[in-house]
Amino acid sequence: MAIAKAERLMNLALCLLGTRRPLSKRELRGSIEAYMEAGNDESFNRMFERDKDDLRELGLVIETVENLEGETGYLARRDSNRLPPVSLDAEEAAALGLAAKVWQQARLAGAASGALQKLRAGGMPEAGDPYEGQHSAIEPRIPVHEAAFEPLMLACRDRRPVVFDYRKSTAARPETRQVEPWALECWRGHWYLAGYDRDRGAERVFRLSRITGKVRSRAARYTAEVPDVVTVRETVASWAGESADRSALIRLRAGAGYPLRAKATAVREGADGWDELEIPYGHGLDAWLVEFGPDVVVVGPADLRADVVDRLRAVAKA
Repeated sequence: MAIAKAERLMNLALCLLGTRRPLSKRELRGSIEAYMEAGNDESFNRMFERDKDDLRELGLVIETVENLEGETGYLARRDSNRLPPVSLDAEEAAALGLAAKVWQQARLAGAASGALQKLRAGGMPEAGDPYEGQHSAIEPRIPVHEAAFEPLMLACRDRRPVVFDYRKSTAARPETRQVEPWALECWRGHWYLAGYDRDRGAERVFRLSRITGKVRSRAARYTAEVPDVVTVRETVASWAGESADRSALIRLRAGAGYPLRAKATAVREGADGWDELEIPYGHGLDAWLVEFGPDVVVVGPADLRADVVDRLRAVAKA
Protein backbone atom coordinates (compact mmCIF):
# COMPACT_ATOMS: atom_id res chain seq x y z
CA MET A 1 0.00 0.00 0.00
CA ALA A 2 2.81 2.42 0.90
CA ILE A 3 4.60 1.71 -2.40
CA ALA A 4 1.37 2.20 -4.36
CA LYS A 5 0.72 5.55 -2.70
CA ALA A 6 4.30 6.71 -3.24
CA GLU A 7 4.01 5.81 -6.92
CA ARG A 8 0.70 7.65 -7.18
CA LEU A 9 2.16 10.76 -5.55
CA MET A 10 5.17 10.63 -7.87
CA ASN A 11 2.94 10.35 -10.94
CA LEU A 12 0.77 13.26 -9.79
CA ALA A 13 3.86 15.40 -9.10
CA LEU A 14 5.29 14.62 -12.55
CA CYS A 15 1.99 15.51 -14.24
CA LEU A 16 1.75 18.84 -12.43
CA LEU A 17 5.41 19.71 -13.04
CA GLY A 18 5.36 18.62 -16.68
CA THR A 19 2.34 20.61 -17.84
CA ARG A 20 2.44 24.13 -19.26
CA ARG A 21 -1.21 24.79 -18.53
CA PRO A 22 -3.45 23.96 -15.56
CA LEU A 23 -4.85 20.41 -15.66
CA SER A 24 -8.39 19.74 -14.46
CA LYS A 25 -9.31 16.85 -12.18
CA ARG A 26 -10.86 15.13 -15.17
CA GLU A 27 -7.61 15.33 -17.13
CA LEU A 28 -5.52 14.14 -14.19
CA ARG A 29 -7.86 11.21 -13.62
CA GLY A 30 -7.42 10.16 -17.23
CA SER A 31 -3.61 10.42 -17.01
CA ILE A 32 -2.83 8.50 -13.80
CA GLU A 33 -3.60 4.79 -13.67
CA ALA A 34 -4.42 4.69 -9.95
CA TYR A 35 -7.04 7.40 -10.46
CA MET A 36 -8.56 5.59 -13.43
CA GLU A 37 -9.03 2.55 -11.18
CA ALA A 38 -10.98 4.54 -8.57
CA GLY A 39 -14.45 3.06 -8.16
CA ASN A 40 -16.45 6.28 -8.46
CA ASP A 41 -16.10 10.07 -8.54
CA GLU A 42 -16.39 10.42 -4.77
CA SER A 43 -13.58 7.91 -4.19
CA PHE A 44 -11.38 9.66 -6.76
CA ASN A 45 -12.04 13.10 -5.30
CA ARG A 46 -11.08 11.97 -1.80
CA MET A 47 -7.91 10.30 -3.12
CA PHE A 48 -6.92 13.33 -5.20
CA GLU A 49 -7.46 15.85 -2.39
CA ARG A 50 -5.38 13.74 0.02
CA ASP A 51 -2.60 13.37 -2.54
CA LYS A 52 -2.61 17.10 -3.33
CA ASP A 53 -2.36 17.96 0.38
CA ASP A 54 0.43 15.40 0.86
CA LEU A 55 2.46 16.90 -1.99
CA ARG A 56 2.03 20.36 -0.53
CA GLU A 57 3.19 19.01 2.84
CA LEU A 58 6.30 17.70 1.09
CA GLY A 59 7.00 21.21 -0.21
CA LEU A 60 5.60 21.13 -3.77
CA VAL A 61 4.04 24.49 -4.66
CA ILE A 62 0.75 23.65 -6.41
CA GLU A 63 -1.25 26.48 -7.94
CA THR A 64 -5.03 26.44 -8.27
CA VAL A 65 -6.33 28.28 -11.35
CA GLU A 66 -9.82 28.81 -12.75
CA ASN A 67 -10.28 28.97 -16.53
CA LEU A 68 -12.84 31.04 -18.42
CA GLU A 69 -15.42 28.26 -18.13
CA GLY A 70 -15.08 28.25 -14.34
CA GLU A 71 -13.35 24.87 -14.26
CA THR A 72 -10.58 24.51 -11.65
CA GLY A 73 -7.14 23.41 -12.83
CA TYR A 74 -3.84 22.60 -11.12
CA LEU A 75 -0.17 22.95 -12.00
CA ALA A 76 3.24 23.17 -10.32
CA ARG A 77 5.47 25.70 -12.07
CA ARG A 78 9.09 24.61 -12.25
CA ASP A 79 10.44 28.05 -11.39
CA SER A 80 8.35 28.03 -8.20
CA ASN A 81 9.66 24.59 -7.22
CA ARG A 82 13.36 25.13 -7.89
CA LEU A 83 15.67 26.01 -5.00
CA PRO A 84 18.99 27.84 -5.35
CA PRO A 85 22.18 26.16 -4.05
CA VAL A 86 22.32 26.10 -0.24
CA SER A 87 25.30 27.91 1.27
CA LEU A 88 25.37 28.43 5.05
CA ASP A 89 28.17 29.36 7.40
CA ALA A 90 28.55 27.81 10.87
CA GLU A 91 26.58 30.54 12.66
CA GLU A 92 23.65 30.34 10.23
CA ALA A 93 23.58 26.55 10.53
CA ALA A 94 23.62 26.85 14.33
CA ALA A 95 20.67 29.29 14.22
CA LEU A 96 18.67 26.86 12.08
CA GLY A 97 19.47 24.01 14.45
CA LEU A 98 18.22 26.06 17.39
CA ALA A 99 15.08 27.13 15.52
CA ALA A 100 14.24 23.50 14.77
CA LYS A 101 14.05 22.84 18.52
CA VAL A 102 11.55 25.60 19.20
CA TRP A 103 8.35 23.82 18.18
CA GLN A 104 6.68 21.53 20.70
CA GLN A 105 4.00 20.45 18.23
CA ALA A 106 4.83 16.94 17.01
CA ARG A 107 3.96 17.51 13.37
CA LEU A 108 6.00 20.69 13.16
CA ALA A 109 8.89 19.03 15.00
CA GLY A 110 8.99 16.32 12.33
CA ALA A 111 8.93 18.88 9.53
CA ALA A 112 11.75 20.85 11.15
CA SER A 113 13.86 17.72 11.57
CA GLY A 114 13.26 16.73 7.95
CA ALA A 115 14.21 20.21 6.76
CA LEU A 116 17.51 20.02 8.64
CA GLN A 117 18.30 16.65 7.06
CA LYS A 118 17.66 18.06 3.57
CA LEU A 119 19.88 21.07 4.27
CA ARG A 120 22.68 18.86 5.52
CA ALA A 121 22.34 16.71 2.44
CA GLY A 122 22.62 19.91 0.37
CA GLY A 123 25.89 20.93 1.99
CA MET A 124 25.14 22.33 5.45
CA PRO A 125 27.95 21.22 7.78
CA GLU A 126 26.98 18.33 10.07
CA ALA A 127 28.70 20.03 13.00
CA GLY A 128 26.84 23.29 12.32
CA ASP A 129 24.42 22.75 15.24
CA PRO A 130 26.38 23.13 18.49
CA TYR A 131 23.23 22.37 20.53
CA GLU A 132 22.89 18.83 19.18
CA GLY A 133 22.90 16.29 22.02
CA GLN A 134 23.07 18.98 24.72
CA HIS A 135 20.49 19.54 27.42
CA SER A 136 20.25 23.19 28.41
CA ALA A 137 18.47 24.38 31.52
CA ILE A 138 16.63 26.93 29.36
CA GLU A 139 15.40 25.85 25.94
CA PRO A 140 13.22 27.84 23.52
CA ARG A 141 9.66 26.58 23.15
CA ILE A 142 6.57 27.91 21.36
CA PRO A 143 3.46 26.16 22.72
CA VAL A 144 0.55 25.69 20.32
CA HIS A 145 -2.69 24.45 21.88
CA GLU A 146 -5.27 25.77 19.39
CA ALA A 147 -6.59 23.24 16.87
CA ALA A 148 -6.94 26.07 14.33
CA PHE A 149 -3.18 26.72 14.23
CA GLU A 150 -2.13 23.98 11.82
CA PRO A 151 -4.82 24.49 9.12
CA LEU A 152 -4.27 28.26 9.28
CA MET A 153 -0.50 27.85 9.03
CA LEU A 154 -0.95 25.72 5.89
CA ALA A 155 -3.48 28.20 4.47
CA CYS A 156 -1.04 31.10 5.00
CA ARG A 157 1.70 29.12 3.28
CA ASP A 158 -0.44 28.06 0.32
CA ARG A 159 -2.36 31.36 0.02
CA ARG A 160 -5.75 29.66 0.38
CA PRO A 161 -8.85 31.50 1.69
CA VAL A 162 -10.47 29.98 4.78
CA VAL A 163 -13.84 29.99 6.51
CA PHE A 164 -14.27 29.59 10.27
CA ASP A 165 -16.67 30.44 13.10
CA TYR A 166 -15.35 33.18 15.38
CA ARG A 167 -16.72 34.42 18.70
CA LYS A 168 -15.79 37.96 19.66
CA SER A 169 -15.36 38.71 23.35
CA THR A 170 -18.49 40.89 23.25
CA ALA A 171 -20.67 38.39 21.37
CA ALA A 172 -22.88 35.69 22.81
CA ARG A 173 -22.56 33.46 19.74
CA PRO A 174 -19.89 32.88 17.10
CA GLU A 175 -20.35 34.13 13.56
CA THR A 176 -18.91 32.85 10.28
CA ARG A 177 -15.91 34.74 8.87
CA GLN A 178 -14.42 34.45 5.38
CA VAL A 179 -10.75 35.35 5.54
CA GLU A 180 -7.72 35.49 3.26
CA PRO A 181 -4.98 34.59 5.78
CA TRP A 182 -1.68 36.49 5.69
CA ALA A 183 0.38 35.66 8.77
CA LEU A 184 0.33 34.04 12.21
CA GLU A 185 2.13 35.52 15.18
CA CYS A 186 2.42 34.84 18.90
CA TRP A 187 2.01 37.75 21.33
CA ARG A 188 1.98 37.43 25.13
CA GLY A 189 1.34 33.68 24.96
CA HIS A 190 -1.59 33.90 22.50
CA TRP A 191 -1.63 33.18 18.76
CA TYR A 192 -3.20 35.67 16.34
CA LEU A 193 -4.04 35.53 12.64
CA ALA A 194 -3.88 38.60 10.41
CA GLY A 195 -5.73 38.59 7.12
CA TYR A 196 -8.30 40.18 4.85
CA ASP A 197 -11.90 39.79 6.02
CA ARG A 198 -13.97 39.48 2.85
CA ASP A 199 -17.30 40.29 4.48
CA ARG A 200 -15.99 43.49 6.05
CA GLY A 201 -13.69 44.40 3.18
CA ALA A 202 -10.78 45.25 5.47
CA GLU A 203 -7.78 43.86 7.34
CA ARG A 204 -8.61 42.08 10.59
CA VAL A 205 -6.73 40.26 13.34
CA PHE A 206 -8.24 37.16 14.98
CA ARG A 207 -7.25 35.45 18.20
CA LEU A 208 -7.02 31.71 17.55
CA SER A 209 -8.47 30.71 20.93
CA ARG A 210 -11.76 32.35 19.87
CA ILE A 211 -12.10 30.26 16.71
CA THR A 212 -14.72 27.54 17.23
CA GLY A 213 -15.13 24.38 15.17
CA LYS A 214 -13.04 23.48 12.13
CA VAL A 215 -11.18 25.78 9.77
CA ARG A 216 -12.33 25.07 6.20
CA SER A 217 -10.11 25.99 3.28
CA ARG A 218 -11.45 27.20 -0.09
CA ALA A 219 -9.99 26.65 -3.57
CA ALA A 220 -10.02 30.23 -4.82
CA ARG A 221 -7.68 33.14 -5.40
CA TYR A 222 -7.08 36.02 -3.02
CA THR A 223 -9.10 39.13 -3.83
CA ALA A 224 -6.91 41.54 -1.84
CA GLU A 225 -3.21 42.25 -2.19
CA VAL A 226 -1.04 40.79 0.57
CA PRO A 227 1.04 43.58 2.18
CA ASP A 228 4.82 43.28 2.27
CA VAL A 229 4.80 43.74 6.05
CA VAL A 230 2.00 42.34 8.24
CA THR A 231 2.03 44.03 11.66
CA VAL A 232 0.21 41.49 13.83
CA ARG A 233 1.93 42.39 17.08
CA GLU A 234 1.60 46.12 16.57
CA THR A 235 -2.14 45.79 15.89
CA VAL A 236 -2.79 43.60 18.92
CA ALA A 237 -0.54 45.74 21.10
CA SER A 238 -2.57 48.84 20.22
CA TRP A 239 -5.74 47.00 21.23
CA ALA A 240 -4.17 46.17 24.59
CA GLY A 241 -3.19 49.77 25.25
CA GLU A 242 0.54 49.41 24.54
CA SER A 243 0.55 52.71 22.62
CA ALA A 244 -1.93 54.46 24.93
CA ASP A 245 -1.46 58.02 26.16
CA ARG A 246 -4.06 57.84 28.96
CA SER A 247 -4.19 55.98 32.27
CA ALA A 248 -6.83 53.78 33.86
CA LEU A 249 -7.27 53.10 37.57
CA ILE A 250 -8.18 49.54 38.52
CA ARG A 251 -8.44 47.47 41.69
CA LEU A 252 -6.71 44.11 41.46
CA ARG A 253 -7.00 41.21 43.86
CA ALA A 254 -3.73 40.61 45.75
CA GLY A 255 -1.67 37.79 44.22
CA ALA A 256 -3.56 37.88 40.91
CA GLY A 257 -3.19 39.49 37.48
CA TYR A 258 0.59 39.47 37.10
CA PRO A 259 0.45 40.59 33.41
CA LEU A 260 -1.45 43.68 34.58
CA ARG A 261 1.07 44.32 37.33
CA ALA A 262 3.88 44.16 34.76
CA LYS A 263 2.15 46.93 32.75
CA ALA A 264 1.36 49.14 35.73
CA THR A 265 2.95 52.58 35.98
CA ALA A 266 2.02 52.80 39.68
CA VAL A 267 0.92 50.25 42.30
CA ARG A 268 -0.58 50.99 45.73
CA GLU A 269 -0.95 48.01 48.03
CA GLY A 270 -4.23 47.83 49.91
CA ALA A 271 -4.96 46.38 53.34
CA ASP A 272 -8.25 44.78 52.24
CA GLY A 273 -6.75 42.19 49.88
CA TRP A 274 -6.99 44.52 46.86
CA ASP A 275 -4.29 46.68 45.25
CA GLU A 276 -4.79 49.82 43.17
CA LEU A 277 -2.97 50.01 39.84
CA GLU A 278 -2.55 52.69 37.21
CA ILE A 279 -2.14 51.15 33.76
CA PRO A 280 -1.94 52.56 30.20
CA TYR A 281 -5.40 52.90 28.67
CA GLY A 282 -5.96 52.40 24.94
CA HIS A 283 -8.27 50.67 22.48
CA GLY A 284 -8.99 47.07 23.48
CA LEU A 285 -8.05 47.36 27.15
CA ASP A 286 -11.62 46.49 28.14
CA ALA A 287 -11.39 43.13 26.34
CA TRP A 288 -8.13 42.33 28.12
CA LEU A 289 -9.46 43.25 31.57
CA VAL A 290 -12.48 40.98 31.10
CA GLU A 291 -10.14 38.00 30.83
CA PHE A 292 -9.20 38.44 34.53
CA GLY A 293 -12.83 38.02 35.60
CA PRO A 294 -13.63 38.71 39.27
CA ASP A 295 -10.01 39.58 40.10
CA VAL A 296 -10.32 43.05 38.49
CA VAL A 297 -12.59 46.02 39.25
CA VAL A 298 -12.37 49.16 37.09
CA VAL A 299 -12.45 52.40 39.07
CA GLY A 300 -12.08 54.78 36.13
CA PRO A 301 -12.45 56.28 33.66
CA ALA A 302 -16.21 55.80 33.44
CA ASP A 303 -16.26 54.82 29.74
CA LEU A 304 -13.79 51.99 30.36
CA ARG A 305 -15.82 50.75 33.31
CA ALA A 306 -19.00 50.78 31.18
CA ASP A 307 -17.29 48.86 28.36
CA VAL A 308 -16.05 46.17 30.77
CA VAL A 309 -19.52 45.80 32.30
CA ASP A 310 -21.09 45.44 28.83
CA ARG A 311 -18.61 42.72 27.91
CA LEU A 312 -19.21 40.81 31.15
CA ARG A 313 -22.98 40.95 30.57
CA ALA A 314 -22.52 39.61 27.04
CA VAL A 315 -20.44 36.71 28.39
CA ALA A 316 -23.03 35.99 31.10
CA LYS A 317 -25.77 35.69 28.44
CA ALA A 318 -23.75 33.25 26.30
